[in-house]
Amino acid sequence: MVEVNRQLPDAVPASGLSIADAARRTGVSAHTLRYYERAGLVVTPVDRTHGGRRRYHRLDLEWIAVCTRLRATGMPIKGIRRYAELVAAGRGNEDERLDLLESHRDEVLARLAACQENLRLISHKIDVYRGRLAAGDADQLWAPNRATDTH
Repeated sequence: MVEVNRQLPDAVPASGLSIADAARRTGVSAHTLRYYERAGLVVTPVDRTHGGRRRYHRLDLEWIAVCTRLRATGMPIKGIRRYAELVAAGRGNEDERLDLLESHRDEVLARLAACQENLRLISHKIDVYRGRLAAGDADQLWAPNRATDTH
């Protein structure tokens, strides 16, 4: 079972969804869905109609949600592929899956901490500008003087 903290809005028909409908439901393009399949990021083969057209089922949509979240948080395709391989292999590799996810979480937390530090600097600069504008001496804010620059 795929555990995702996001509910898909509507029930998926037993016959599945076309690639266009799956793209709409997941928020990724049909091109991206085909790419995920080619890149080995899916855990089960995507179902096909008798005419060869892809049909996506609830499990497929849930897995796509996992992939897009991992990708959105910066996990490389290689990492997602490895995770998909482990999931597809079934029971017995849960420790390796956990290690992969914990490592990725640590990288995401480090990037978030760096973003928070950058945000603090931006907020400080905003406070300085607001204070100077309110005091009427914004023209005293630092600005390079290119006319006297010797470089």
